[in-house]
Amino acid sequence: MNRISWDQYFMAQSHLLALRSTCTRLTVGATIVRDKRIIAGGYNGSIAGGDHCIDKGCYVIDNHCVRTIHAEMNALLQCAKFGVPTDGAEIYVTHFPCLQCCKAIIQAGIKTVYYAKDYKNHPYALELFEQAGVKVEKVELTEEVIDFRTIHH
Repeated sequence: MNRISWDQYFMAQSHLLALRSTCTRLTVGATIVRDKRIIAGGYNGSIAGGDHCIDKGCYVIDNHCVRTIHAEMNALLQCAKFGVPTDGAEIYVTHFPCLQCCKAIIQAGIKTVYYAKDYKNHPYALELFEQAGVKVEKVELTEEVIDFRTIHH
């Protein structure tokens, strides 16, 4: 039996989290990992108990939905809420993080960013990651990783 790699496993977790997204424009998931253990996960959506885009529509200002909290921020805030340290951790994201999330990732002490899909990759984000010594690596999720038809018992 062939096992999937750790990178594929954690990226699959992020894609699974993205299925919980309440955004109608783009579904994103993020998984924070330390020592090969998941310490937090997040998806893009509204504040807890608030109106969601799937129910009320997007609240767009300057071509950006301001109702939505990004997946990376939700995962980082989950760590903050429950007192889970992020220093030296890794994050797996379905899409390249936006500039604001990149800055938050750096400030949280995350050392590696893995992403599956390019999405408006901002040159300044790449510059900031380089300055901060954050490794950035594209890890595309292959379909057979989560295709349950290929699993044999």
